[in-house]
Amino acid sequence: MKILVNASRLFVGILFIISGFIKLNDPLGFSYKLQEYFGADVLNLPFLEPYALGISIFVVVFEVVLGVFLLIGYKPRFTIWSLLLMIVFFTFLTFYSAYFDKVKDCGCFGDALKLTPWESFTKDLVLLVLILVLFFGLKQIKPLFGKLPTTVLALLSFVVSLWFGYHVLMHLPAIDFRAYKIGKNITEGMTIPEDAPKPIVEYSWKFNVNGEEKIIKTNGSYPSVEGEFIGVETKEIEKGYEPPIYDFSIESDAEDLTEYYLNQENLIVIVSYSLEKLEKDGAKKLRTLSEAAVKKGYQVIGLTASGEEAKQTINNTYGLNFEWYLCDEKALKTVVRSNPGILELDKGTVKQKVHWNDIEDLEL
Repeated sequence: MKILVNASRLFVGILFIISGFIKLNDPLGFSYKLQEYFGADVLNLPFLEPYALGISIFVVVFEVVLGVFLLIGYKPRFTIWSLLLMIVFFTFLTFYSAYFDKVKDCGCFGDALKLTPWESFTKDLVLLVLILVLFFGLKQIKPLFGKLPTTVLALLSFVVSLWFGYHVLMHLPAIDFRAYKIGKNITEGMTIPEDAPKPIVEYSWKFNVNGEEKIIKTNGSYPSVEGEFIGVETKEIEKGYEPPIYDFSIESDAEDLTEYYLNQENLIVIVSYSLEKLEKDGAKKLRTLSEAAVKKGYQVIGLTASGEEAKQTINNTYGLNFEWYLCDEKALKTVVRSNPGILELDKGTVKQKVHWNDIEDLEL
């Protein structure tokens, strides 16, 4: 029992620290995932959506801290009960998501590792079993150090986690796991290879044959049946290749300019997923940046999901002289975790990316 408890303690502690740290590296990204869970189509808790970021930070800091607590043996009873309650909740959440096919990726490991809903549920089931081992073997969990060093380490883990979460919110994630990280080419990320696997789709054809409904399943071909056709339903059996970038665009009201701008050199792209939610302190820096960039020979454009009225209002309010183009909001939230955020592109390759707090660090 002692060996089993200590093995579970090590595995659960390390996994909670890794999982928590990856999400703590990008708390905004995890808050977007929580908003998806709170939406009407999933848990139907829209009143929690405005608090998603605060809940995100609390959950991920608590996750990291519990992992550290478990490893060093700080307050074992509190730690094990907290772990048990947390894993029971997440096991229910991932099962609900998987069974009703609500959320395609649980966000357990952020953008570092994508898990399907059923993979997430399986992972949580394994963790639930291991935490139950810890629960029934609570007496075997002893502190690794004396009372004072254990308390200091526990407090330090909380302070460092909180500081790190604040730091990446005020700047950008320390490690970028997304397809728009510096050095990545957006055009290449949107390309589907010729030999990429295609999705496997099952077709259920409904016919009325001699007064009885008959269903025939094929891989797409129309069946040879003597009867009256009623309808057809499709079901994706196996996903095909999905490029890392599939929803990025640069569009005006009249045309799609994505290919044109992704072939330009020295392009500064100012990203705001929502101009209505644009940080005022960041907006005040944009005119100086755009004017300096133009003098250095750059083209400057904006990308947003907001409408024409919001574009005109922002440009008039802050004296901006560049044009805003349209892109999907979810895509823009993925491009940069800042509103506004700034990218330098060179023929579609991300050369620089900064938070509005770090505009001065952009090298023109």
